Order: sequence, then C-alpha cells, then structure tokens
Amino acid sequence: MSSNARRRAGRHFLQIPGPSPVPERILRAMDMPVIDHRGPEFQKLGKRVLEKLKGIFKTRGHVFIFPASGTGAWEAALANLFLPGDKVLMFETGQFATLWKSMAQRLGLEPEFIASDWRGGVDASLIEKRLREDKDHALKAVCVVHNETSTGVTSRIAEVRKAIDAASHPALLLVDTVSGLGCADYRHEEWGVDVSVSGSQKGLMLPPGISFNAVSDKALEASRKAKTPKLFWSWEEMIPHNANGFFPYTPATNLLYGLDVAIDLLNEEGLDNVFARHGRLSEATRRAVAAWGLETVCLDARLHSPVLTGVLLPDGHNSDEFRRIVLETFDMSLGIGLGRLAGKAFRIGHLGDINDLTLLGALAGVEMGLGLAGVPHRKGGLTAAMEFLADASNSDRAK
Repeated sequence: MSSNARRRAGRHFLQIPGPSPVPERILRAMDMPVIDHRGPEFQKLGKRVLEKLKGIFKTRGHVFIFPASGTGAWEAALANLFLPGDKVLMFETGQFATLWKSMAQRLGLEPEFIASDWRGGVDASLIEKRLREDKDHALKAVCVVHNETSTGVTSRIAEVRKAIDAASHPALLLVDTVSGLGCADYRHEEWGVDVSVSGSQKGLMLPPGISFNAVSDKALEASRKAKTPKLFWSWEEMIPHNANGFFPYTPATNLLYGLDVAIDLLNEEGLDNVFARHGRLSEATRRAVAAWGLETVCLDARLHSPVLTGVLLPDGHNSDEFRRIVLETFDMSLGIGLGRLAGKAFRIGHLGDINDLTLLGALAGVEMGLGLAGVPHRKGGLTAAMEFLADASNSDRAK
C-alpha cells in the first residue's frame, strides 16, 4: 500500500530516555520462529537468560522475569511483600517515584512520602531520621528510585542501605532501577537491596515488554508471610518453573531471545566500559547545556545521570513547542517534560547503543532547534561537547 507521506531520508534520532534504539544483533536474534515454550530448546534459553541476568544485577539470588513493562515489575514487588494497610516509606525524586507511590495507594498500602523539589536525589539522612522515629517498626519498607527518568538524577543506593542499617531498622529496601540497569553501576547484592525492579527497554536495549524483580532471601522470606491474593505476579509460583528453565505461563519468547543477545553485548563491551561510556556521553551533554547558558534539572553535580539529561527552558518558552520544532525539522524525538516539569523541560536520552557521533548528531539538532524555536541561548554547545569527547578519546588512546 502506498503512502502520501513524504519520505524522510536517513534514520530517525530516538533521543528519548527509553525505549532506546535496538541494535541490529538484537533485532536479528528476535527474528525467529516462535518455539514451544514447554520444549527442550526453550528450556535451554530460559536457563541461560535467568543465569545471565544475575551478572547484570550483580546478585547470586533469584531474578524473576515478567511479560510486562516496568510498571508490572513495580506491582510484582509490592504484591509479593505487603498487605493492605502496610506502611512504606518512599522518597519523591520525580514523576516515577510519584507514580510508584500512587500505585502503592491503589493497592491499599499506606505510603509515607518524603517530599522534594525534584532537583536532587534521595536524601539518606532524612530516611535515617524517619526510621529512627519509627520505634514500633510500622514502616515495612523503604522504596526509592535509583535513576529518576523524569529528572536526570541518579541517587546513591549504597547510602540508603547505610541509613537503614544505622537506624537498626528491619525495613526492606526496594529500588526502581528501570532506567539505571545496564547504564549506571548497580550492585543489588553488595548494596543490600531486597528487591530491584527493572525493565527491558532502557539500558538492556530491547523493545518494551519484559520486566524484572531481583530478590534477596530476606524478601523471599517476607513474601511467604504476605498472604495478598496473587498469581501472575507470584514469586513462589515462578520458583519451581524457573528452576527448570520454564515459566508458569506463556513467556515473551522472542524477547527472551533478544535478551540473551543483549546481555552478551553488554558483557562483550564489559560492564565497567559500558558505565564509563555512559558517563562520558553524559558529561559531554552537560557541557553542551552549560555552553548554551541553559540549566539542567539536576542541581547536584555528584548525581547527574549517565542515562539522560533534563534541561530547563527559560520562562516563557514551552518545551513541548521546542520538541515539536525539533521533530518536524530534524526528525529527532526528545523526551517530554513530565509532571511538574511539563512544558518546562525536555530530556536528552544518551543511553543504550549510543556512541560519540550519535550523541554529537543529537546535540547538533538540539542547538539548531533552540535557534529555530527562538529560545535565548549562546552558541557553542556542540563545540564544547566535541572538544570534551576529542580530549577523552586522546586520553584513552594514550593509555
């Protein structure tokens, strides 16, 4: 069937903070006939990906895979651990922390929300203070977001665990690393996380459709005491099936083929190299933003996300209008401002299968777009990013 739409040469620049572009090797891996999800070929695949995932989360414990988005993995974590009326402590780092709190409320929990201005990360000292006040241990868990996708802030999860321990509180630690996993250093076991929540469409470079719970022994034991009715999200239902490489219901078979290759790609590059690459591209982006004379959403230099950069526009300029101009003129998608940042900020994604030249192309589009949209700015952001990346390349070659 023919289309009346004018063809646009070249590829679309998908610079949102996920879903991220899918590499060719992953696309080819998913381009397979559907197989019997109860057969021996699938069994080998299931065992392989379940074991490989442990290395990505840096855990020796269970990692459960659900055919769902990250929202499903949120619900799985809450449904397996808590009963209606249970109290949990949450920290408002941005839109996704807010949405997780809303889910907890709808499931009948009683979340206590530590408010913030969305310009920083989790303040572990406030968590410690509140837990020390909780003499009766009414708070069953602390729930935080590792990499807040709405703002571009990465919180220090190890500090949160230290705060819980310093307060001598038995609360479980639940962490959303939906956009952090595979982009930023994450250590489920070393950091004492009880449940890590993630998804396929960010650092793992897959299409949306599968999500994960990495679970500690402490969390598994707590789940056995929580009698909330559940089946689809049940860890206990998963365990005996996973032990043999299978699932209790039809899995997302072809996405699992892609996951198998995605983990190989991360390991071939080396996780530390993956994290260093993301950090380098993040720094280049921030240098561009500073050269333009614009402001990042994140105010704490220690917490800038390697995944994305949130950029505020000056008062009187609408970020959605700016994004429209960039999309229509340069065929590039930038992330929308969410929640209280709607119309005020846009987000540049620099995650997944991205290199220096891809980023520079994206930053060129942003700089040209700022001019076309009449946003007050200084020129030279692209040059600042180029100089930083060139210096970084020279330093790497000299090693």
